[in-house]
Amino acid sequence: MDYQAYLQSAERGQPPPVVLLHGGDGQLLDDALAAASHGLFPDAASAAMSREVLDGRETSPETIARAAQTLPFLTGRRLVAVRRCHALPAKGAEPLVAYLRDPSPSACLLLLSEEPLSASRERKSDHWLLQAVPPGAVVTLPVREGRSLPGWLRQRAALEGLTVSDEAARLLVEWLGEDGAMLLGEARKAALAGGSDNRAVGVKEVTAIVGEHRLHDVFELTRAVERRDLPQALKILDRLLATEEPMRLLALLVNDVRTAWSIADLTARGQSVDQIARLLRRPPRVVEAVARAATPARAAAMAGRLARCWEVEWRLKSSAQARAELTALVADLCAAR
Repeated sequence: MDYQAYLQSAERGQPPPVVLLHGGDGQLLDDALAAASHGLFPDAASAAMSREVLDGRETSPETIARAAQTLPFLTGRRLVAVRRCHALPAKGAEPLVAYLRDPSPSACLLLLSEEPLSASRERKSDHWLLQAVPPGAVVTLPVREGRSLPGWLRQRAALEGLTVSDEAARLLVEWLGEDGAMLLGEARKAALAGGSDNRAVGVKEVTAIVGEHRLHDVFELTRAVERRDLPQALKILDRLLATEEPMRLLALLVNDVRTAWSIADLTARGQSVDQIARLLRRPPRVVEAVARAATPARAAAMAGRLARCWEVEWRLKSSAQARAELTALVADLCAAR
């Protein structure tokens, strides 16, 4: 099943009994849950009775199986959504595996993973859920990047009644990166910058809400980390934390690590600076600077840097002190070789 087919069935109120959606796009996962919720429960009051949202970090496979087996109350079907299902352990998963083989027709079990579950450089083997869920019920999220992102942003914003101009969409992607949820959130804020009743987002509104000074500081933070200039990086981080969401700053640092890893990998494959710059949509001078420092040892170290970023993300989502966690992360990234 592909993502659009899932959305169509969910919006009709007919989502499959079991669906596993996995990938790195949190906005698509939010939309997937919203589509199932609205399709199954047109009346918001009924959702309160028969919808349950669990967190894979805080629940067990057995608890999920029991929740899905519970009969709906005053509704035709029950919806059980499990966010961060990649955190579910294989140990003790037998009740859930048995349920996935024979799911209840009166429930929809929606498994949502913000991480790709297939084997990759970050994951040595497929997650056990890919073996447990029937292949026809697995949805790999589409990857939106590069030139497709502005178009997606305009289409997604239009669903909320917002008209985003081509130039404004391109500017948001250029300034904020590829996080769909962040892009959509900033488009909403930009609309409000034009007044409470404004539904049009142009360059003026985007500049007003994002702000060139903010963007300069964000750019300088990632450059200071690249130069391993810890005093300057901490100074900029302290200034940014006064106005920016910690998760947004973390997302930008993660994106920077991934970009550096991609440049190192493509350089090792023999790609030229211009080819990499076009592929990653980064200035050639930035690509050249990173490529000069790219060595097999440094490319291998990128996995550790990315893992460190994910550890901080988990801590922030577990109510850790944002300033302390980001300060420690920046220090570690500056020290890494």
